[in-house]
Amino acid sequence: MSVAFIGLGAMGLPMAKRLMGAGFDVHGCDIAPGPLDALKSAGGQASTNPAEALRGASAVFVMTATGAQAQTVLFGAGEAASAATRGAIFILQCTQSAAMARDLGARLEALGHHVLDAPVSGGAVGAEAGALTVMASGSEAAFAAAAPLLRPLAKTVYNIGRELGLGSTVKTINQLLAGVHIAVGAEAMALGAKAGIEPKLLLDILMSGAAGSWMLGNRGPRMLEDEPAVTSAVDIFVKDLGLVDDLARGLRQPAPIAMAALQQFIAASAMGDGRQDDSQVVRLYEVTGATHVRGKGKTP
Repeated sequence: MSVAFIGLGAMGLPMAKRLMGAGFDVHGCDIAPGPLDALKSAGGQASTNPAEALRGASAVFVMTATGAQAQTVLFGAGEAASAATRGAIFILQCTQSAAMARDLGARLEALGHHVLDAPVSGGAVGAEAGALTVMASGSEAAFAAAAPLLRPLAKTVYNIGRELGLGSTVKTINQLLAGVHIAVGAEAMALGAKAGIEPKLLLDILMSGAAGSWMLGNRGPRMLEDEPAVTSAVDIFVKDLGLVDDLARGLRQPAPIAMAALQQFIAASAMGDGRQDDSQVVRLYEVTGATHVRGKGKTP
């Protein structure tokens, strides 16, 4: 089966490679040369042109950073969505609002394609291990078409319902917790550092007890690095927690803790760290608290 994979970032590239390892013919698309070269080195096809990547594809993964990017890639210049084989399965895995997922899905279905609203959680670690959690909604036909493609990628695929947008709603709620955990983890690490506790020791202690979480275990070590590799940027959580804000306001449901975390990510971005790894929200706490968590004996 010919598979197009749009978005070869920290999660997309290992996912595309796992699909290749499972025997699928993968044509990846991205604007960055590094991931394209890596995919070609692994035996895949690579292009910067979405229509070229989708031409003749029976399945399309969309792993862009935002729903707006997905709209542009699929329906912008070149009308890439029309290049796929009619009846192809489009697996939308970008983090977007439920409304945008429904709109994008309706446009794809109008072209005769199947659509699964299927965002994921698990990070680059889960992508590399094929252990992602997929929160999906769509028709029975879409689930059936996507099943063999998701098998090499996911530990669990949750069927949330038939309505497109339900998957994106659950992902938004997932990002509420993920963003809050990162922000409060940075707060805890900065407080400990200000109190004179060695950061690595503090992290080890927290992760060994009830305060530990997946996010702290994943982001905590990167909070100790001066310049960690970027797997998910600060600005991603400005966007994702903004989606939480939109959802909560639309439902008239208070979400004050999520909004406090959003303000921390906005402040970190305003400080110039928007493109830094999201763990580097800790820099905001270093500056405002006149302490240091990163490196050895260095001031922020």
